Amino acid sequence: MSTITRGNPGNLKNVRSNIYNHYIRVDNPKSLIFLSGQLSRDENGRLVGAGDMEEQTRQCIRNMETVMKEAGGTLRDIVSLVVYTCDVREFKKIVSARMEFFKEDLPTSTIVEVNHLADPGLLIEFQAIAAL
Repeated sequence: MSTITRGNPGNLKNVRSNIYNHYIRVDNPKSLIFLSGQLSRDENGRLVGAGDMEEQTRQCIRNMETVMKEAGGTLRDIVSLVVYTCDVREFKKIVSARMEFFKEDLPTSTIVEVNHLADPGLLIEFQAIAAL
């Protein structure tokens, strides 16, 4: 059975401790799950939340929930997130929507601004690693 330890060194301030941890240590994982980038598309591949960063963020996370359920886990099993956004000025909206889903057992996290994503209209993409 895996043991997941999440933490923040006392001498390194985590200014956003409500959305991520500085490190996660996974000992003896049973399984590692690598999620492909999840976009703001519904089950039929249609864009959700055109022009709305918060709704696109929610849809990406709902898609991660679906993938994790199929793989035998939950969002709480995600240990690492990489977020790609076309507009980092929308950071507060991304955090607001993200906090609706990630309340405990926070992952590590990186956010990167990019010029564009795979298709026009997509504003954000989440890639993740989970440990069971």
